[in-house]
Amino acid sequence: MPEAAYIVLAAVCVLMIKHTAADFFLQTPYQYCNKGIYGHPGGLLHAGIHVALTPLVYLVIAPASLLLAAAIAAGEFAVHYHVDWAKEGVTKGNGLTPQTPGFWHALGVDQLLHGLTYLAIVGLLVWAAS
Repeated sequence: MPEAAYIVLAAVCVLMIKHTAADFFLQTPYQYCNKGIYGHPGGLLHAGIHVALTPLVYLVIAPASLLLAAAIAAGEFAVHYHVDWAKEGVTKGNGLTPQTPGFWHALGVDQLLHGLTYLAIVGLLVWAAS
């Protein structure tokens, strides 16, 4: 396998670990109970934690320029915040709970969109490094 493939796989792995830490270990009730309220500091804090941890991927792929790093941070913040907010709106607005299939469908789409965001980030970093 080419070295570039290993770097891309390692970068995706770092972002998946980062996502797990931010969504499942660092997320507090203050964050997850308020993500459905647009503009609430809890949701903003949650998205900010994700953005703060994303530069870990620069340890695997060459550091981004300041402009690209800022663009990635802004894009990730906007996407992560709005995906979480929309998922909360769908689940709460439809009375979905972990006991209903729709809750898990919404959570699955939420996680898929976050994963696709990470693929886009890695793609941008690889493009910028080449």
